[in-house]
Amino acid sequence: MGKKINASAINGTAGVPDQNKIPDLYAAHVSPGKVDLYRKYGLVLVPGKRGGCILRSIDGKSYYNCHCNGGVFNLGHRNARVIGALTSALRTYDIGNHHLISGPRARLAAMLADTMPRGLTQTVFGVGGGEAVDLGIKLARGVTGRHEIISARGGYHGHTGFALATGDKKYRERFGPMAPGFRQVPFNSTEALKRAVSAKTAAVIFETVPATAGILVPDRGFFTEAQRICRAAGALLIIDEIQTGFGRTGKLWGFEHFNVTPDIVTLGKGMSGGIYPISATVFHERFAPFFKKDPFIHISTFGGSEVGCQTAIEVLSISREQKFLDHVLRMGGLFKRGLQEMGEQSPGLGLQVRGLGLMMGMKFKDETTALFLVKVLFDNGIYVVYSGNDPSVIQFLPPLIITEQEGDRVLRRIEKSFRQMAGTK
Repeated sequence: MGKKINASAINGTAGVPDQNKIPDLYAAHVSPGKVDLYRKYGLVLVPGKRGGCILRSIDGKSYYNCHCNGGVFNLGHRNARVIGALTSALRTYDIGNHHLISGPRARLAAMLADTMPRGLTQTVFGVGGGEAVDLGIKLARGVTGRHEIISARGGYHGHTGFALATGDKKYRERFGPMAPGFRQVPFNSTEALKRAVSAKTAAVIFETVPATAGILVPDRGFFTEAQRICRAAGALLIIDEIQTGFGRTGKLWGFEHFNVTPDIVTLGKGMSGGIYPISATVFHERFAPFFKKDPFIHISTFGGSEVGCQTAIEVLSISREQKFLDHVLRMGGLFKRGLQEMGEQSPGLGLQVRGLGLMMGMKFKDETTALFLVKVLFDNGIYVVYSGNDPSVIQFLPPLIITEQEGDRVLRRIEKSFRQMAGTK
């Protein structure tokens, strides 16, 4: 057992929290491993005030948040319109009751249907992305009567039951045997997919742009071919938009870049506006009868809370605006050009820039270079993380509301970091 620490001990003079004591309290009661890791590499950050693109530690240092928790903070920290929607909702609503018919759920589901390809009209709400993926897999198994699920090697769909089973071994093995019927193929390989899909396959699930695998952008025809393979075998295609959704790639849904209509779409992260947790599993209307016989066969007590739905309606209203999406594409182009120029100026880093819109990755010559750069960028006020299944790639996901002026400041700090890594001033 770890040493108990009195919570009141974190306050320093005048009641101001002591940056050095909060990690001790966190280590004692939440995650000693995380604290040890961050202390080892000098990456301890205890967020205090935050707003827009900026995270401020409680000791006063400011960071540009260029990871956004995988897209949770697409609209920045504490977006005024999103907070206003939640505040307004709290005057009328609470979490709501999943046993009852709900106006906010109905309105949000109708809005989602309006943004989706024809036929994707049905929505079940959850709390987090893993829950949304779990339901997508349950539904695919239920409507096909098959059990096999195929996912991408190096991909990531969450840490809950079926979602965990789709992931790589390192996330699964310490928890014991998983549900049977899960297998992986290389992402962006139609040949491997053809060999894998069979009459036993219930569904194939892919992220539009796998982030944990290193921000991999598939060939333009990959998803249309994947859908053809699935349909020929009677399997379903599930597209995971948990990180790419709500405008991250410059289109509302990332799959819009690839001329494909999924059978099931999973949503999360950015749907929250960084304010209230909510996720969704959107599926084709031909599967609606599955829930008709027993509408309580799947429930989520807090999924689609009424205050959360009202908040997500505002998030969707912002994210679907063409002006907003055009801005994402423009900023994506600005960052791509700037980063490529820096890479040319520091060829020893071996930088390759990849991505769509502001779903970007910086791949370096090796993982040591990338890991050192995470630290150097941190010291220069840029918060990023590396891709868990390809540590040579730094994920670069700034808030979608970032301005050109802020983008220029971020690029200058990155340039400074690159020069430090290259041994120049």
